Amino acid sequence: MIEVDLMRLRAIGCTQPVAQALAGLSGEPGRPFRVTEVHRETVRVSDGSEEYSARLLPQLQRALFDIDELAVGDWVLGFTDEHGDAWVRARMPPLAQIVRRDSSGARQVLVSNVDTALLLMGCDGDFNPRRIERYLAMVKPAGIWPVIVLTKADLASDAEARRKTLSERLPRDLAIHSIDARASAAAVELAPYLGAGQTIVMLGSSGAGKSTLTNSLIGAHVQDTGAVRTDDSRGRHTTTTRSLHRLPGGACVIDTPGLRGLRPDIDAEDLAAAFSDIQALADSCRFRDCSHGDEPGCAVRANVAADRLVNYQKMLREIRRETMTPLQRREQLSMWKARSRGAGLRMKMKRG
Repeated sequence: MIEVDLMRLRAIGCTQPVAQALAGLSGEPGRPFRVTEVHRETVRVSDGSEEYSARLLPQLQRALFDIDELAVGDWVLGFTDEHGDAWVRARMPPLAQIVRRDSSGARQVLVSNVDTALLLMGCDGDFNPRRIERYLAMVKPAGIWPVIVLTKADLASDAEARRKTLSERLPRDLAIHSIDARASAAAVELAPYLGAGQTIVMLGSSGAGKSTLTNSLIGAHVQDTGAVRTDDSRGRHTTTTRSLHRLPGGACVIDTPGLRGLRPDIDAEDLAAAFSDIQALADSCRFRDCSHGDEPGCAVRANVAADRLVNYQKMLREIRRETMTPLQRREQLSMWKARSRGAGLRMKMKRG
C-alpha cells in the first residue's frame, strides 16, 4: 500500500477518490506527486510542499508509449535517488481526462484529473457559440463539470444580450457567468468552484483572458498576458505551456494555451450526451428515424436554435468520417461524384 498524506496533498488537488486510487497502486513504493508542467525531457512535479524537476524511468516511458503521455494534472509515484535526482516510476490511471484530436488525427491529452472546466469566451470579437459547443462536447463526456465564463463584460455594451443568447441556446443546467477577468470580484463570482481540493482548468481561445483570470484568482502576476488584435480580438499565444497553480483558498487552477484546432475525441454517443437537449427532443419527433432535416413533425427543429442544430450535425458528420473504413470512404466519394455529375446534367438540360 502507498502511504498517502491527504492533508498535505489536498493543497494540490488530492480528493478522497484520488487518495484511494493512489493507495491502491501496486509495485515498488514511492511518494505521490502531481504533475504541474510537462516539458520535452522532464516533468515538473509537486508533493504539496516542494516542487521538483523529474525524469521518467525508462520502463514507464515504454509503458506510456502505447497509451498516453503524461499530462498536467496527472498523479504519479516517484522517488529521489542518492544523487538527489527525482524520478517518476508509475502513473495513477486518470480519473478524468480532456482529450482532443490534433491535425494528424492523433489523440492529445490536454489535462488530467480536473473537476471543473471554465470555458472562457470574450464578449468582443471572440464571441462564438459554435466554439463553446465544441468545448462542451470535449468536456461533458469526460465527466467534468463545465462552466461558461464570458470575459470582458466590462468592455462590451451588449454583454448581457450575449449572455442571454447563450442561455437561450444551450441546456438550462449550464452556469453562465459574465465577469471582468482583471477584477478581484471575479474570484468572488467563481468561488463556488474553488473549494479546497478542487481542480479547475481554463479553456478558451487565445486572448479570451485565461491567464488574466488565473492571475486574478491567485492574487498575483504569475502568468504573462498580452494584448489582442483589434480586428478579430485574437491573442498571440502568450501562454505556451499548460501549468498548474495553487490558489489561496486551497483549490488548483490549470492555465492552458489557446487551441488552434478543436476536434473533440468523442463518438456519436458522447456527442449526444453533450447535446442532451437534442437527444431528449428527438424522442418526440413524428418519425423514429428523423434526421432533423426537412421531415414534418420534427420536435428538434421546432425547439432548438437552427445554428446549434447545424453545428451538431456538422460534428456528427466529422465523427462518422473518422470512423469510416477506407472502403466506406471510397464509396462515399463515388456517391458524391455521381450526385455532382447528376446535378451538372440537370443544369445543362434546364439551359437547353
